Amino acid sequence: MTKPIPDGFHTTTPSLVVSDSKGAIEFYKKAFDANEIYQMPAPDGKIMHAMVQIGDSFVMMSDEFPNMGSKSPTTLGGTAVTIHLYVKDADKTFNQAIQAGGKVTMPIMDAFWGDRFGTITDPYGHSWAIATHQKDMSPEEMRKAAEGYFASLAKQ
Repeated sequence: MTKPIPDGFHTTTPSLVVSDSKGAIEFYKKAFDANEIYQMPAPDGKIMHAMVQIGDSFVMMSDEFPNMGSKSPTTLGGTAVTIHLYVKDADKTFNQAIQAGGKVTMPIMDAFWGDRFGTITDPYGHSWAIATHQKDMSPEEMRKAAEGYFASLAKQ
């Protein structure tokens, strides 16, 4: 019997459109220790489907096919989506992603919600939040911590 969710997949799996899947795969290998699963080229050599594994999750991707409405963040001028990546050592992964070519969009910090957290934009326009959970907090504790954080920003 075929499983409705294939082995190794979770309920949600991101599928990214990039301007250069082959380059993106190499970046994700260097930045996030991704393992390449496969690439499926189209007859013209562009990648119509590829997949990597980062930690316990798959990330699918394809090259742009603008004539089919498939455009990357670099073509669109940005993205409205951030991929949240939990790792054992946020500082290590954050720095590794920067060394691989990512750009800092929010420096790594101890966030008020209990995570060590920072964001980068990859060379293909996708936003990645990199985090290590450090402290379990109730919604009330997070609310109070957020109030303190925003109050301190207002004083600056």
